[in-house]
Amino acid sequence: MCSGGRLTLIHPSAIIDTKAEIAPDVSVGPFSVIGPGVKIGSGTFIGPHVVIKGPAVIGKDNHIYQFCSIGEDPQDKKYAAEITRLEIGDRNVIREYTSMHRGTVQDKSLTKIGCDNLFMAYTHVAHDCVIGDNVIMANGASLAGHVHLNSHAILGGFTLVHQFTQVGQFSFAAMGSAITQDIPPFVMVGGKPTRPHGINSVGMERKGISPEDIRLIRNAYKIIYKMNLRLEDAIERIEEMAGESQHVSDLVSFLRNVSRGILR
Repeated sequence: MCSGGRLTLIHPSAIIDTKAEIAPDVSVGPFSVIGPGVKIGSGTFIGPHVVIKGPAVIGKDNHIYQFCSIGEDPQDKKYAAEITRLEIGDRNVIREYTSMHRGTVQDKSLTKIGCDNLFMAYTHVAHDCVIGDNVIMANGASLAGHVHLNSHAILGGFTLVHQFTQVGQFSFAAMGSAITQDIPPFVMVGGKPTRPHGINSVGMERKGISPEDIRLIRNAYKIIYKMNLRLEDAIERIEEMAGESQHVSDLVSFLRNVSRGILR
Protein backbone atom coordinates (compact mmCIF):
# COMPACT_ATOMS: atom_id res chain seq x y z
CA MET A 1 0.00 0.00 0.00
CA CYS A 2 2.89 2.36 0.60
CA SER A 3 5.06 1.76 -2.43
CA GLY A 4 6.49 4.28 -4.85
CA GLY A 5 5.70 7.97 -4.50
CA ARG A 6 3.19 7.32 -1.74
CA LEU A 7 6.02 6.88 0.79
CA THR A 8 6.33 10.65 1.01
CA LEU A 9 2.58 11.09 1.70
CA ILE A 10 1.97 8.50 4.43
CA HIS A 11 3.73 9.03 7.75
CA PRO A 12 5.66 5.93 8.87
CA SER A 13 3.78 5.85 12.18
CA ALA A 14 0.38 5.59 10.46
CA ILE A 15 -1.27 2.15 10.51
CA ILE A 16 -3.08 1.21 7.31
CA ASP A 17 -4.71 -2.18 6.92
CA THR A 18 -3.75 -4.14 3.82
CA LYS A 19 -7.45 -4.38 2.92
CA ALA A 20 -7.86 -0.60 2.78
CA GLU A 21 -7.93 0.98 -0.70
CA ILE A 22 -6.29 4.39 -0.83
CA ALA A 23 -5.61 6.50 -3.91
CA PRO A 24 -1.90 7.09 -4.59
CA ASP A 25 -1.99 10.79 -3.70
CA VAL A 26 -3.84 10.49 -0.37
CA SER A 27 -1.91 12.02 2.54
CA VAL A 28 -2.08 10.32 5.95
CA GLY A 29 -0.64 11.99 9.06
CA PRO A 30 1.25 10.47 11.98
CA PHE A 31 -0.44 7.92 14.24
CA SER A 32 -3.60 7.72 12.15
CA VAL A 33 -5.29 4.32 11.83
CA ILE A 34 -7.18 3.20 8.71
CA GLY A 35 -8.95 -0.14 8.95
CA PRO A 36 -10.07 -2.79 6.47
CA GLY A 37 -12.91 -1.98 4.11
CA VAL A 38 -12.01 1.71 3.89
CA LYS A 39 -11.77 3.33 0.43
CA ILE A 40 -10.34 6.84 0.13
CA GLY A 41 -10.40 8.86 -3.09
CA SER A 42 -7.79 11.01 -4.77
CA GLY A 43 -6.58 14.25 -3.19
CA THR A 44 -7.90 13.54 0.30
CA PHE A 45 -5.84 14.66 3.29
CA ILE A 46 -5.99 12.73 6.56
CA GLY A 47 -4.44 14.55 9.51
CA PRO A 48 -2.65 13.02 12.51
CA HIS A 49 -4.39 10.81 15.08
CA VAL A 50 -7.42 10.13 12.86
CA VAL A 51 -9.21 6.76 13.15
CA ILE A 52 -11.21 5.55 10.13
CA LYS A 53 -13.12 2.28 10.39
CA GLY A 54 -14.83 0.44 7.54
CA PRO A 55 -16.83 -0.35 5.65
CA ALA A 56 -16.50 3.27 4.60
CA VAL A 57 -16.10 5.11 1.30
CA ILE A 58 -14.56 8.57 1.35
CA GLY A 59 -14.50 10.53 -1.89
CA LYS A 60 -12.06 12.97 -3.46
CA ASP A 61 -10.37 16.08 -2.06
CA ASN A 62 -11.68 15.79 1.48
CA HIS A 63 -9.73 17.31 4.37
CA ILE A 64 -10.05 15.42 7.65
CA TYR A 65 -8.32 17.13 10.55
CA GLN A 66 -6.64 15.61 13.59
CA PHE A 67 -8.43 13.50 16.22
CA CYS A 68 -11.49 12.68 14.13
CA SER A 69 -13.34 9.35 14.45
CA ILE A 70 -14.84 8.33 11.11
CA GLY A 71 -16.93 5.21 10.45
CA GLU A 72 -17.08 3.88 13.99
CA ASP A 73 -19.81 1.49 15.19
CA PRO A 74 -23.23 3.13 15.73
CA GLN A 75 -24.19 4.15 19.26
CA ASP A 76 -27.31 2.00 19.25
CA LYS A 77 -28.00 -0.77 21.77
CA LYS A 78 -29.68 -2.79 19.01
CA TYR A 79 -26.45 -2.88 17.02
CA ALA A 80 -25.10 -6.45 16.96
CA ALA A 81 -21.98 -6.11 14.81
CA GLU A 82 -23.87 -6.24 11.51
CA ILE A 83 -21.99 -5.04 8.43
CA THR A 84 -23.09 -1.44 7.82
CA ARG A 85 -21.33 1.43 6.11
CA LEU A 86 -20.54 5.13 5.86
CA GLU A 87 -20.30 7.05 2.57
CA ILE A 88 -18.75 10.52 2.31
CA GLY A 89 -18.71 12.51 -0.93
CA ASP A 90 -16.12 14.99 -2.23
CA ARG A 91 -14.52 18.21 -0.95
CA ASN A 92 -15.80 18.02 2.61
CA VAL A 93 -13.93 19.75 5.43
CA ILE A 94 -14.10 17.76 8.66
CA ARG A 95 -12.55 19.59 11.58
CA GLU A 96 -11.03 18.42 14.84
CA TYR A 97 -12.77 15.83 17.06
CA THR A 98 -15.67 15.28 14.66
CA SER A 99 -17.31 11.84 14.88
CA MET A 100 -19.32 10.11 12.14
CA HIS A 101 -20.85 6.67 12.68
CA ARG A 102 -21.95 3.95 10.28
CA GLY A 103 -25.62 3.01 9.76
CA THR A 104 -27.79 0.28 11.28
CA VAL A 105 -29.84 -2.53 9.79
CA GLN A 106 -32.94 -0.98 11.35
CA ASP A 107 -32.70 1.70 8.63
CA LYS A 108 -30.76 1.33 5.36
CA SER A 109 -27.46 0.25 6.94
CA LEU A 110 -25.97 3.50 5.68
CA THR A 111 -24.90 6.89 6.94
CA LYS A 112 -24.50 9.10 3.86
CA ILE A 113 -22.84 12.50 3.52
CA GLY A 114 -22.77 14.56 0.33
CA CYS A 115 -20.24 17.04 -1.02
CA ASP A 116 -18.80 20.46 -0.13
CA ASN A 117 -19.91 20.37 3.51
CA LEU A 118 -18.19 21.97 6.49
CA PHE A 119 -18.22 20.11 9.81
CA MET A 120 -16.63 22.32 12.43
CA ALA A 121 -14.86 21.02 15.53
CA TYR A 122 -16.65 18.59 17.86
CA THR A 123 -19.61 17.99 15.55
CA HIS A 124 -21.33 14.59 15.59
CA VAL A 125 -23.17 12.71 12.84
CA ALA A 126 -24.96 9.67 14.26
CA HIS A 127 -25.95 6.41 12.59
CA ASP A 128 -28.24 6.44 9.57
CA CYS A 129 -28.10 10.20 9.03
CA VAL A 130 -28.37 11.52 5.47
CA ILE A 131 -26.71 14.86 4.75
CA GLY A 132 -26.93 16.76 1.46
CA ASP A 133 -24.43 19.20 -0.08
CA ASN A 134 -23.11 22.59 1.05
CA VAL A 135 -24.24 22.06 4.65
CA ILE A 136 -22.55 23.81 7.58
CA MET A 137 -22.55 22.34 11.08
CA ALA A 138 -20.90 24.80 13.46
CA ASN A 139 -18.86 23.79 16.51
CA GLY A 140 -20.54 21.23 18.74
CA ALA A 141 -23.66 20.73 16.61
CA SER A 142 -24.93 17.15 16.87
CA LEU A 143 -27.32 14.97 14.91
CA ALA A 144 -29.08 12.04 16.56
CA GLY A 145 -29.78 8.89 14.57
CA HIS A 146 -31.78 8.85 11.32
CA VAL A 147 -31.72 12.64 10.82
CA HIS A 148 -32.02 14.02 7.28
CA LEU A 149 -30.15 17.31 6.89
CA ASN A 150 -30.86 18.77 3.47
CA SER A 151 -28.56 20.80 1.22
CA HIS A 152 -27.52 24.36 2.18
CA ALA A 153 -28.84 23.98 5.74
CA ILE A 154 -26.83 25.69 8.49
CA LEU A 155 -26.78 24.55 12.12
CA GLY A 156 -25.37 27.05 14.61
CA GLY A 157 -22.98 26.06 17.37
CA PHE A 158 -24.23 23.40 19.81
CA THR A 159 -27.48 22.86 17.94
CA LEU A 160 -29.04 19.49 18.80
CA VAL A 161 -31.30 17.61 16.37
CA HIS A 162 -33.67 14.89 17.62
CA GLN A 163 -33.63 11.45 16.00
CA PHE A 164 -35.75 10.90 12.86
CA THR A 165 -36.04 14.66 12.31
CA GLN A 166 -35.83 16.30 8.86
CA VAL A 167 -34.16 19.68 8.39
CA GLY A 168 -35.09 21.36 5.11
CA GLN A 169 -32.87 22.95 2.49
CA PHE A 170 -31.64 26.50 3.12
CA SER A 171 -32.94 26.39 6.70
CA PHE A 172 -30.97 28.08 9.46
CA ALA A 173 -30.79 27.16 13.16
CA ALA A 174 -29.34 29.71 15.59
CA MET A 175 -26.75 28.79 18.21
CA GLY A 176 -27.99 26.35 20.83
CA SER A 177 -31.20 25.40 19.04
CA ALA A 178 -32.97 22.24 20.18
CA ILE A 179 -34.74 20.83 17.12
CA THR A 180 -37.37 18.24 18.06
CA GLN A 181 -39.64 18.46 15.00
CA ASP A 182 -39.08 18.90 11.28
CA ILE A 183 -37.85 22.29 10.05
CA PRO A 184 -39.35 23.25 6.67
CA PRO A 185 -37.03 24.47 3.91
CA PHE A 186 -35.96 28.14 4.03
CA VAL A 187 -37.09 28.64 7.64
CA MET A 188 -34.94 30.16 10.42
CA VAL A 189 -35.34 28.85 13.97
CA GLY A 190 -33.83 29.77 17.31
CA GLY A 191 -34.44 30.73 20.92
CA LYS A 192 -35.37 28.76 24.01
CA PRO A 193 -37.67 27.02 23.42
CA THR A 194 -36.71 26.88 19.76
CA ARG A 195 -39.29 28.54 17.52
CA PRO A 196 -39.50 29.73 13.86
CA HIS A 197 -38.28 33.27 13.17
CA GLY A 198 -38.96 34.04 9.51
CA ILE A 199 -37.18 32.86 6.38
CA ASN A 200 -33.49 32.65 5.54
CA SER A 201 -33.66 35.39 2.90
CA VAL A 202 -29.97 36.30 3.23
CA GLY A 203 -28.87 32.73 2.61
CA MET A 204 -31.18 32.44 -0.38
CA GLU A 205 -29.95 35.72 -1.87
CA ARG A 206 -26.35 34.57 -1.52
CA LYS A 207 -27.15 31.42 -3.47
CA GLY A 208 -28.84 33.34 -6.28
CA ILE A 209 -32.47 32.49 -5.60
CA SER A 210 -34.60 35.04 -7.44
CA PRO A 211 -36.43 37.86 -5.63
CA GLU A 212 -39.73 36.48 -6.94
CA ASP A 213 -39.06 33.05 -5.45
CA ILE A 214 -38.06 34.66 -2.16
CA ARG A 215 -41.31 36.64 -2.20
CA LEU A 216 -43.32 33.45 -2.76
CA ILE A 217 -41.45 31.64 0.01
CA ARG A 218 -42.12 34.54 2.37
CA ASN A 219 -45.83 34.30 1.54
CA ALA A 220 -45.73 30.55 2.10
CA TYR A 221 -44.16 31.13 5.52
CA LYS A 222 -47.04 33.46 6.44
CA ILE A 223 -49.55 30.81 5.35
CA ILE A 224 -47.87 28.17 7.51
CA TYR A 225 -47.14 30.24 10.59
CA LYS A 226 -49.46 33.29 10.65
CA MET A 227 -52.90 32.03 9.60
CA ASN A 228 -53.54 29.36 12.26
CA LEU A 229 -54.31 26.78 9.59
CA ARG A 230 -54.03 23.04 9.85
CA LEU A 231 -50.92 21.89 7.99
CA GLU A 232 -53.02 20.14 5.33
CA ASP A 233 -54.93 23.36 4.65
CA ALA A 234 -51.74 25.40 4.58
CA ILE A 235 -50.25 23.06 1.98
CA GLU A 236 -53.29 23.53 -0.26
CA ARG A 237 -53.00 27.32 0.01
CA ILE A 238 -49.30 27.21 -0.85
CA GLU A 239 -49.91 24.98 -3.87
CA GLU A 240 -52.47 27.47 -5.18
CA MET A 241 -49.95 30.34 -5.15
CA ALA A 242 -46.83 28.35 -6.11
CA GLY A 243 -47.06 28.84 -9.85
CA GLU A 244 -43.97 27.44 -11.60
CA SER A 245 -41.59 28.03 -8.69
CA GLN A 246 -39.46 24.92 -8.16
CA HIS A 247 -38.43 26.13 -4.71
CA VAL A 248 -42.04 26.44 -3.55
CA SER A 249 -42.75 23.01 -5.06
CA ASP A 250 -39.85 21.64 -3.02
CA LEU A 251 -41.37 23.20 0.09
CA VAL A 252 -44.74 21.57 -0.62
CA SER A 253 -43.08 18.19 -1.21
CA PHE A 254 -41.24 18.49 2.11
CA LEU A 255 -44.41 19.41 4.00
CA ARG A 256 -46.26 16.43 2.53
CA ASN A 257 -43.59 14.08 3.86
CA VAL A 258 -42.90 15.36 7.36
CA SER A 259 -42.11 12.59 9.83
CA ARG A 260 -42.49 14.31 13.22
CA GLY A 261 -44.72 17.29 12.44
CA ILE A 262 -43.17 20.70 11.84
CA LEU A 263 -41.75 23.01 14.48
CA ARG A 264 -44.26 25.81 15.10
